[in-house]
Amino acid sequence: MLRPVYLDHNATTPLDPAVLAAMLPWLESQFGNASSRHQYGRRARQAIDEARQQVASAVNAHPTEVVFTSGGSEANNLFLKGAAASLQPSMLAISAIEHPCVLKPAAQLARQGWLVRSLAVDSAGRVKIEDYAEALLEKPKLLSVMFANNETGVVQDIAALASAARASGAWFHTDAVQALGKLELDFRALNTTGIHAMTLSAHKAGGPKGAAALVLDKRVELQPQIAGGGHERGLRSGTENVAAIVGFGVAAELAAARVAELSVRMRAMQAKLEFGLAGLGAKVFATDVVRLPNTSYFAFPNIDGETLVGKLDREGFAVASGAACSSANPEPSHVLRAMGVAPEIARGAVRVSLGVGNTDAEIEEFINALQVTVGRLQGLTAIH
Repeated sequence: MLRPVYLDHNATTPLDPAVLAAMLPWLESQFGNASSRHQYGRRARQAIDEARQQVASAVNAHPTEVVFTSGGSEANNLFLKGAAASLQPSMLAISAIEHPCVLKPAAQLARQGWLVRSLAVDSAGRVKIEDYAEALLEKPKLLSVMFANNETGVVQDIAALASAARASGAWFHTDAVQALGKLELDFRALNTTGIHAMTLSAHKAGGPKGAAALVLDKRVELQPQIAGGGHERGLRSGTENVAAIVGFGVAAELAAARVAELSVRMRAMQAKLEFGLAGLGAKVFATDVVRLPNTSYFAFPNIDGETLVGKLDREGFAVASGAACSSANPEPSHVLRAMGVAPEIARGAVRVSLGVGNTDAEIEEFINALQVTVGRLQGLTAIH
């Protein structure tokens, strides 16, 4: 069987060969603990310092603002819970379309006395300015709005939202996991507008799983969520995953170097894909607003998304469903529900997310396979 065409880069990306090459010595001969004083440890510490510089440079931050974590979920939890632990319980405002690693810690904080305000989004998935203005009048202490949505690809005007929130005095965090490598990121410029923290993750941009970062304005006081030997400026204890951090540094450097060229190429493939989807009668979500250049989220009437994903997988195409399903309780995407999409349409949602290795020929092959697969499923629906 031919290797499946991978169209699920928002879930994870293939490890870039240059990243693997940089990591290999730290999985073999260079095994030192970065806290050790001998030469093995000093080499590991130097490698981490270099990676920290690479990640910082990729997003125009200072190396001392980069706090390494095990993943985007940990970084988001570190900010939300760490900042909340330094404050008296008050209001936390988050958008209704956040990733579960923001929604769930927010729910935990609600059980600890915090008032959690869900910021409504419009039919395109953008934070509603009117609702946001009302929330700011309530003086939230913490705000978290994702930079770009993992399902729809919709990009928020984070700078404008942060600027509007400055008078409230809130600490403002953005989950930028999906933006690294797809959009240019400038933490210093965002920090000037009022962003205090930003989450990044290596494996969304050609790096390894197990390495991420919270880029943090040092004026923000966080209580560490993992106590121990005081690693990462005391904010995240634990022996560093040197190989993964080294890989993250190289991946971040590569992502920043090629983001301009890659975004243009992916935007062209996205347009080609969505032209084909429209021809097949698909509903493509959020086409009238700024989106990631690699993400297309669509549905066909009366076709279940999970079923379509399974059929396409058997045809050799790896895509994602927008539904968080169990056999007992299928639930449509909370993002689409927040956008006001009807449940029967939301249950059909499928996401294609492009990456470095995808080609125009693969897009054409995918549209052809999709046409045949959807035709069969529609035929079955008509019989029933």
